[in-house]
Amino acid sequence: MRQVGIVGIGHTKFGRMDFDLVDIMSWAALEAMKDAGITDGIDQVFVANMGGSAINHQTGIASSLVSRIFLEPAMAELIENGPASGSSAVKCGYMAIASGMADVVLVVGGERMREVTGWKATDFVATLSHPDAEYAYGLTLPAFAGIFARAYVERYGLTEKHLATLAVKAHRNASLNPFAHIEESATLSGIWDGPHRDVVNPIMADPLRLYDFCPVSDGAAAVVLCGLDVASRFTKHVPVRIAGIGQATDTHCVHNRADMLDLKAVRMAAERAYAMAGIGPKEISLAELHDAFLILEVAESEEVGFFERGQAKAAIERGETEVTGRIPINTSGGLKAKGHPVGATGVSQIHELVKQLRGQAEAGRQVAEPKFGLAVNFGGFGNNVVATILAKE
Repeated sequence: MRQVGIVGIGHTKFGRMDFDLVDIMSWAALEAMKDAGITDGIDQVFVANMGGSAINHQTGIASSLVSRIFLEPAMAELIENGPASGSSAVKCGYMAIASGMADVVLVVGGERMREVTGWKATDFVATLSHPDAEYAYGLTLPAFAGIFARAYVERYGLTEKHLATLAVKAHRNASLNPFAHIEESATLSGIWDGPHRDVVNPIMADPLRLYDFCPVSDGAAAVVLCGLDVASRFTKHVPVRIAGIGQATDTHCVHNRADMLDLKAVRMAAERAYAMAGIGPKEISLAELHDAFLILEVAESEEVGFFERGQAKAAIERGETEVTGRIPINTSGGLKAKGHPVGATGVSQIHELVKQLRGQAEAGRQVAEPKFGLAVNFGGFGNNVVATILAKE
């Protein structure tokens, strides 16, 4: 099968953006093309977006983007797979090139979610749930996270301090990331054991507190892919190879799973990506794990094979997931602090891995001599998950 690499990356600031949705995507797309050293020659464009029609009253986003940045007559499609839309779009780009249908593909993910209130954004994302069996009973994604966290805490003894430690790590990394939504640092004394904890960090979905959740964000990210056999067209950077992609699904309704703590789709997607790449968890140098809720970073780190079940808490205590640790996780700040424009998130994770593998991350965030990076993009509440492994050539 034809090998595929990433030769260009682009990213907007995450947060509140006073531009229309396609302009936000255009900025990231043009940055990626500039980084690749091209102005045209794109065969196919894949756009990842979940909320354009529901929030921004806009459809036909892929063709609109192509026209906005003068890429006609490039092929164009919109990819919608909930919060996993970004990685699904990268997967489609990979398949287009691997099949020989295209040589050069632009993948752009973006959202303008802050056009509505935080409550409306939460309600919009809750449309992922089953309309009769879940949504009708008020089961939003934060509610599922609270239920999941309570079950995990009771089975494995995770504490609020473990989650607060991850929040501090996320804020520290994000404070060094120029694209991050949240720029402020956090301390354990401020959000966990300080005298004003319940004011600063109140319970949101018991046992989860405010600092266990990601913000609602606008923003976009983009990557340029090409077949490695035509990579000589691109001389600015050595391509970062897409070594493995895996995807898996689980039951739509969480209550239909034999064990809600068994994130089967995460585990199977990672196993498939490892098999395709010909490596295992021990070869991964760093990972971007989908932590819209910090409990997911904990659970996903175990499902992808970094730690045994219930042992991530000990790794957190030892600092193993810090930038200088054994397996750095979410060096970007993660969704927790970098932000979570849902359609952009999967592409943003890939952007971070490419930046790290190139050795271009900012001081204090750069992982020492990385070789392989893993991204896990978590759709729904674990019912559609994409795992991607990138390799430094």
